[in-house]
Amino acid sequence: MDSGAWPALRVMLHVAFFLGVAFILRHILGMTRAEAARGPQGRPWWLPPLGLVALALPFVAVLAYQASWQLTGVFRPEFVAFMQSHDRREFNPAHLIQRGRILDHTGEVLAYSQEQGGKVSRIYPYGPAFAHAVGYTHPRFGVTGAEAASNIRLNGGAPDNLAAWGELGRHLLTKTKRLRGQDLVLNLDTRLQITALQGLGGRRGAVVMLRPRDGAILVLASAPTFDPNQIGPGLFLGEAPGKPLLNRATQGFYPPGSTFKVVLAAMAVESGFSGTLHCPAEGFTTSKRYPKIRDHEFYTGGRRWAGHGNLDLTTAFAESSNVFFAQLGVRLGHEAMADAAGRFGFDRQVRLYPGADRAGNMSTGRMPHFAAKDQYGVAQASIGQGRVLATPAHMALITAAVANGGLAMRPRLLADEPPAQLGQYMTPATAARVGRMMRKVVTSGTGKGIETPDLAIAGKTGTAENAHGPSHSWFVGFAPAQDPGLAVAVLVEHGGYGSATAAPIARDLLVQARDLGVIR
Repeated sequence: MDSGAWPALRVMLHVAFFLGVAFILRHILGMTRAEAARGPQGRPWWLPPLGLVALALPFVAVLAYQASWQLTGVFRPEFVAFMQSHDRREFNPAHLIQRGRILDHTGEVLAYSQEQGGKVSRIYPYGPAFAHAVGYTHPRFGVTGAEAASNIRLNGGAPDNLAAWGELGRHLLTKTKRLRGQDLVLNLDTRLQITALQGLGGRRGAVVMLRPRDGAILVLASAPTFDPNQIGPGLFLGEAPGKPLLNRATQGFYPPGSTFKVVLAAMAVESGFSGTLHCPAEGFTTSKRYPKIRDHEFYTGGRRWAGHGNLDLTTAFAESSNVFFAQLGVRLGHEAMADAAGRFGFDRQVRLYPGADRAGNMSTGRMPHFAAKDQYGVAQASIGQGRVLATPAHMALITAAVANGGLAMRPRLLADEPPAQLGQYMTPATAARVGRMMRKVVTSGTGKGIETPDLAIAGKTGTAENAHGPSHSWFVGFAPAQDPGLAVAVLVEHGGYGSATAAPIARDLLVQARDLGVIR
């Protein structure tokens, strides 16, 4: 519509429309005259042929529907939202609406509308920091994130009564008053969100933090990101490096590495597994055709390393023994792996905003179906490698379920949306035991480098091998261990060992949350 050819094209479309109407009317008049000439034996002169009626009725219905939108569209919230998001004409009255503000849970303003020179612009004070969660609204490029999920509400298109609706429509038509939408409060915490992005330090990755007891999301960070104040064509044409439009927190699929051992440990506890498994230095494989799965000490300590020997579940979890968990997964079998996929919500979409489309959903993970003879595939999946994938948000959700007695609450961004249960991932007894195992990871296992005085962190490190470069760094955890207030998942692409890169980011976030009084 910005093209110079649009005015001429619009005239041509109007001419074509009226020619079509004239043709139908002429055809009706011609048919009725022919019927009248045949005399009384034919149809009454005023009754058109059935075929013509069948043709005319849909045409008239479309005209009536279009007319209803043109005449009464200002009283329909969907029409107003469409006009604001997709109609770029300067005289469009929907552009004069001052959309409601978007706030974090402390009242910090994340988005607001500002009128300048007779035009209303949308301002995002924190620029890229909340681009994926808050989203943007743009007359050319549409609307995303919370802006899209609550479009009608932010536009003021949700009045309390019929009289208020009438006032809204009159003001849109007459432009006698600047309309202002309702504010929207999110569960996000600006202070923690900024800390999360600073922790990523320009590296690609994601951080998700939520309250286990009610699913409230306090941090939803993805990097690289983009500035919603400066939306341009280059962002959508592949010119921006690092795919900044991709929300890595909710849509980025990664091998979860050793963080997946949280799932396998829960399945082992509920299956009644006990005793020890032998974990030799040379590793484990299901067939001579496949390379052996080894513990990282084999590579760091050289072939002189003697191996872990016999390990029980708790010690193997704390030491993150791949050899142990590969054997454990094969022992539990294919059915247990399929059960884990269903129970922990793999291959699902979880709604983050009420009424949002697919773009506002959180993807969980991907768990493949293993053929009956594929023992090695099961062994690889048991250590979070192979074909099993998960998003950072999904791993945060699983961790939150451990912290909440096995019950997963649906993640939610809107503060006024009531909490809702998503599923019972494990029994309370299992969750308690896995939680103690995660605490041992930090006190004496692979995560002991982030042990913090006066804050009992429970967690699991992960180092996921990556075919396209250095390993991805993972950490999932919650705190305080005895009364969990927050759960967190951190992923740093190509970050190396989880204990060295992702775990300190999670620790800093949890410590700041404690210092701010978010957790006690």
